[in-house]
Amino acid sequence: MKATKKLFGVLAFSVLASSVMAAVSPEEAAKLDNTLTPLGAEKAGNAEGTIPAWTGGLSTDAAPLDDGHLTNPFKNEQPEFVITAQNVDQYKDKLTAGQQAMFKRYPDTYKIRVFPTHRTAAVPDRIYEAAKKSALNTELVDGGNGIANFSDSRYYAFPIPKNGLEVVWNHITRYRGGNVRRDIVQATPQTNGSYTLVHFEDEVAFPSDMTDLDPERAKNALLFFKQRVTAPSRLAGNVLLVHDSLDQVKEPRQAWIYNAGQRRVRRAPQVAYDGPGTAADGMRTTDNFDMFSGAPDRYDWQLVGKKELYIPYNSFDINSSDVKYSDIIKAGHVNQDLARYELHRVWEIEANLKDGERNIYAKRRFFVDEDTWQIVQSELYDGRGQLWRVGEAHLLQYYQHKVPAYAFEALYDVISGRYIAIGMSNEEKAHEFGYKASARDFTPAALRNAGVR
Repeated sequence: MKATKKLFGVLAFSVLASSVMAAVSPEEAAKLDNTLTPLGAEKAGNAEGTIPAWTGGLSTDAAPLDDGHLTNPFKNEQPEFVITAQNVDQYKDKLTAGQQAMFKRYPDTYKIRVFPTHRTAAVPDRIYEAAKKSALNTELVDGGNGIANFSDSRYYAFPIPKNGLEVVWNHITRYRGGNVRRDIVQATPQTNGSYTLVHFEDEVAFPSDMTDLDPERAKNALLFFKQRVTAPSRLAGNVLLVHDSLDQVKEPRQAWIYNAGQRRVRRAPQVAYDGPGTAADGMRTTDNFDMFSGAPDRYDWQLVGKKELYIPYNSFDINSSDVKYSDIIKAGHVNQDLARYELHRVWEIEANLKDGERNIYAKRRFFVDEDTWQIVQSELYDGRGQLWRVGEAHLLQYYQHKVPAYAFEALYDVISGRYIAIGMSNEEKAHEFGYKASARDFTPAALRNAGVR
């Protein structure tokens, strides 16, 4: 642990305000798939042996599927120990401030069950090759708000990061399985645990997987996202469309909403930054989606270093199709008897709101899994410097497709005692990876058809 801190402590600095940040040298890039994994994590385990070496991740046949749904490759394992409010002080060095705040807010019910660590992350070989290209070519531009020389690779912009913004860009540009369709639900429980589920149909498509996308449009395109509300009935038929760009300062996010009641398509500039999340009852902002999404330009980003933390990982049980939403959603927080935590190395980054900019979060702290570049824990602070919300993503590997992903995300308001959980799919049909997407389906003109009830 001390060696890790020493190694990465030298990287703790804010992003330089230069117009271009250089890519790494061929000698540095050669570390990928050598001392580093192909995506830039430390390949070796830790000195204590509590984090194993990465040996390639889960195989595509790691466990049988249940009607397309994942099952648990580690179903026979038991927790090595359980962290509670009574013994939390013993484990503080491997817990975030946000996790410690959860123990204080819910001393009788919150727990962390710690299992053996498995480094299960894997992506297709072509994505590893793309990451190597990114390391050699991709650069930050516009003060870090955009990236250049990236269009040929498209994934993991900076697998050997030098600053906080490059770590954020790895999260933003990570591999998500190509085009994906999914049915998911969202819940915003009251303090007594009562809730109403909101059902969504999501579609996401990427420029490299859309054959009819205009080449000029594709150059600065990051992804295309469409989300249709299917329940409850008062919201059913509303549709959101988002076009995200690589440089959102040069070409800001474009968003439209189809309102089923009005039968009108409107531009939606509020679907950005701290604009309200869809049907979220005020419990999350737009840029809380996917733990963090959108333009990074309103913050100064600092790379604090690397550390070992107990984080939600290999979350197959809480994602199981045998588990009902009522089993997961409880008062105060999700059912921690279903959650699995493991010890993993994470990058820690801190974002402070720039002078003259506005966002309801004055400071953010993110913890990013080294093997997948997914943000797994977040701490969000208000303008008074008080910890307000604690984010947690339950990571798992879609082993049959070689896709690291989230089972779902939760965002806890440690002041009000409420939370939001989004992305659950236990009772839905299995996700559809790799579907054929047309650019025509992601236009404002297509929204009306998508919103027909």
